[in-house]
Amino acid sequence: MSGAPRDFLVEIGTEELPPLALPELERAFAQGIRAGLTEANLPFGELRSFATPRRLAVLVRDLAPLQPAQAVKLKGPPVSAAFAKDGTPTTAALKFAEKCGVAVSALTRITEGKGEFLHFAGSKPGLATLSLLPDIVRRALDALPIPKRMRWGSSSAEFVRPVHWLTLLFGSEIVPARILETDAGSATRGHRFMAPQDFPLAQAGDYEATLREHGKVLADFTARRTQIREQVVAAGKQLGGAALLDDALLDEVTALVEWPMAIAGAFETRFLELPREVLICTLQQHQRYFPVASADGKLLAHFITVSNIESRDPAKVRAGNERVVRPRLSDAAFFWTQDRKQPLAARLPALDAVTFQAKLGSVGDKVRRVAKLSGEIALLIDADRGKAERAAQLAKCDLLSAMVGEFPELQGIMGRYYAAADGEPAEVATAIDEHYLPRGAGGALPATGAGTAVALADKLDTLAGIFAIGQKPSGTKDPFGLRRAAIGVLRILIERRLDMDLRALVARAIGLQPLTAPTVEADLWDYVLERLRAYLLDGGGAGGVPGITTEMFDAVRAGNPVSPLDFTVRLAALAKFLALPDAAGLTAANKRISNILKKAEAGGGGDVDVALLREPAEKALHAAIGALAGDVERALAKRDYAAAFARLATLRGDVDAFFDGVMVNAEDAALRRNRLALLGNLRARFARIADLSLLPG
Repeated sequence: MSGAPRDFLVEIGTEELPPLALPELERAFAQGIRAGLTEANLPFGELRSFATPRRLAVLVRDLAPLQPAQAVKLKGPPVSAAFAKDGTPTTAALKFAEKCGVAVSALTRITEGKGEFLHFAGSKPGLATLSLLPDIVRRALDALPIPKRMRWGSSSAEFVRPVHWLTLLFGSEIVPARILETDAGSATRGHRFMAPQDFPLAQAGDYEATLREHGKVLADFTARRTQIREQVVAAGKQLGGAALLDDALLDEVTALVEWPMAIAGAFETRFLELPREVLICTLQQHQRYFPVASADGKLLAHFITVSNIESRDPAKVRAGNERVVRPRLSDAAFFWTQDRKQPLAARLPALDAVTFQAKLGSVGDKVRRVAKLSGEIALLIDADRGKAERAAQLAKCDLLSAMVGEFPELQGIMGRYYAAADGEPAEVATAIDEHYLPRGAGGALPATGAGTAVALADKLDTLAGIFAIGQKPSGTKDPFGLRRAAIGVLRILIERRLDMDLRALVARAIGLQPLTAPTVEADLWDYVLERLRAYLLDGGGAGGVPGITTEMFDAVRAGNPVSPLDFTVRLAALAKFLALPDAAGLTAANKRISNILKKAEAGGGGDVDVALLREPAEKALHAAIGALAGDVERALAKRDYAAAFARLATLRGDVDAFFDGVMVNAEDAALRRNRLALLGNLRARFARIADLSLLPG
């Protein structure tokens, strides 16, 4: 098969696909097709993917109709086994020649090692693209991230949803294939309600335009999302406000419709008395509606929904949505009223009946541990101990409220509202909400002292408890969210600039658990440090140090800093030091010193005996170290590691002169020990900040 490049289209038509998974399915399908074409060495141009509730598709522009000829090099049997004594080819030679498609006389010989072998060098023609495409599509579908595949009817095929049609077109030619027990054809299908018929495609490249112009389908996910956003924004303006746009909701709504039409609706103004978060949660999470706010941020009694149909009577669609949302808001209003009939604190005893973890006791037990630890942390950060302990006692009470039972994502938030309604101090109410912070990657941190104390204590208690019972995360499994908890603790300490001994807090949290084991503290500390490594190497948010490497992290870790904030300050100082002209030489010298001290029996310990300093270079180095010792100590006391490094960098010339003019391993044992002590003294000055010997170079 030969000719000009052609467009290739594959479309899998299905029942409604899971909306939250649709973007990833689209990405993975496109990636699988791209990888298959690349592996087959098929040249192609632009590759576009499409995804709607009922289809996954990939369109490849300018796909070559034929693989390029491929160079072939084959090693055959040994010459000794390929020919008889009279020189006639043996069966081994004949079969190898047949495999290569040539006569034995066309084969060459190569020498490898101690043997000589038959060899073939040539080329084989590429295969027709049409014959390769079905298997490329099959492999791409098999590789999709589908946690649980399903079967339908009497079919043995398995996919995320039942398959109804398969479109495989190469240019204008149908690719003959049967995939997922569905025969390939040249037609796509339009909108389920507005254009349910088949639409034959004359060319693969007609796909998107045909669906848009005749099938009432916007196949491009990104284009559909953009149109939804524009429609929702315009509808919000018409209502005299602004639509509240949530990216996750935009993605989900885009995955639910093929022909979006934004429609504004209204609800009774009495529901505006509900907490803002309750209204937003009801509209967004339960109804997939976009709330609308006024210029001053107050919610309006309106919402915007996105319909999947261009109705001839939009008023009926509006009325239907208003009718549906009313009982949901009424339920929320009922929960709000019922929950406030008793104070939040009245639910505290009932937490003893709720299991946190079988070996760690009830939620009530956890609350008592967290309250104790919160009070201790509050003293360390100059916060109000009483408010921190009170907030910790109330922090989990809203888990037993009707509102949180219906809207779990409002835990903490509802506790804040109920505590405020009960007359609790404002900081206590705020801390109940803040103790869950940060709620996600890059999320807001606690702003109050009480909230900071409870947030740290709650996360540390969870980490300590789960490690104590031997259920630390493994692989991708992290049912208790320990990774998130550890990163949350680190972010709070680093980004809030709290210089605290986290190792001591870890030990205290472990000590409050009902059970423990000898290695728990070391294991948990190592886990926290590995999370710190991931946090800092990924950029570290507001507390990050740009340009750090894992070797730099290990160099600082070797000094055993127990404060995450101090750790980042050391890293920043190390990064600044490594930019100095003398840094490379001093780093190399530290590596050399480290190797010398490792091999030395004395190990470089002890004080330097001035009387044993013989050579001018060792006297100069000792004097230089002594001259800067006071400055370095003062800088270290203030944790001004950059200043300490800058002062130590002035030793470069004396260090170079020492290694050029002094024999460290002198025959005289006393001289050798003294010189090792001098080097040990030098290395210790640097190691108090970071172990430079662990850096490359």
